[in-house]
Amino acid sequence: MTDDLRNIVLGVIAAGISASLGWLARTYLWRRKLRRKQVFLGLPTNSESLLVVNREPGGSDSAVHRYDVFALLELSALIKDCGAHAQILSHDVAQQGFGERTEYCVGGPGSNRRMTAHLHSLLPGVRINTDAEPGPDRAAFQIGSERYRLEPGVAEYVLLARLTVGQDARPVFLFCGQRAITNQAATRYLARNHERLARKHGSNGSFCLLLKVVNSQAYGPDVVEEIADVTRAAQSPLPAPRTSHRATT
Repeated sequence: MTDDLRNIVLGVIAAGISASLGWLARTYLWRRKLRRKQVFLGLPTNSESLLVVNREPGGSDSAVHRYDVFALLELSALIKDCGAHAQILSHDVAQQGFGERTEYCVGGPGSNRRMTAHLHSLLPGVRINTDAEPGPDRAAFQIGSERYRLEPGVAEYVLLARLTVGQDARPVFLFCGQRAITNQAATRYLARNHERLARKHGSNGSFCLLLKVVNSQAYGPDVVEEIADVTRAAQSPLPAPRTSHRATT
């Protein structure tokens, strides 16, 4: 074998080894990234998850607002990327506990009974005005001592929460907005920022974030600001309303 031929053979071998090592490194990093995503989203490969859908306010019992459908599509893409499976249930038939399967619950308490139960059990420091009558406090959030009012199309709020009830329990994700478009905004925010949220709050951590959807009439669900981490206030029960008693003679 001549020197030139030997050099060619060695070059081909070196290139093959380099390409193999590069492929192995990329595969390792991809799998590690996928595992972290699966842990944070509570979606091991081939696991089952639950999508709880609300109803459209004022619509028929089976009607779902189109923005909530878009929210479900955002979540379905995340679930598929993790190699997991999803079952879709209406809010009024999802009569089961939490922790066995990862749950994604979409919609405010005015249109989602299960969300009402989750807020009562997991986020007792949150109150949401569900009065149908128009007024300045309609759909307003009260979190601790702070109140956040709805300005339709201008400034709208949504809670994005990841909550667990035990070390080995699967998480419950809540997307609780003042309007349907804010539910989609929260699911899109999770899809775009799950890596940062996992680094900040931990892969198995619980949190509750208050997000603001800015100028949805122009930008749709795309412009979202994180207003505050309200976990502590949301998990601390609100004081009971004071009642006055008039003395009688």
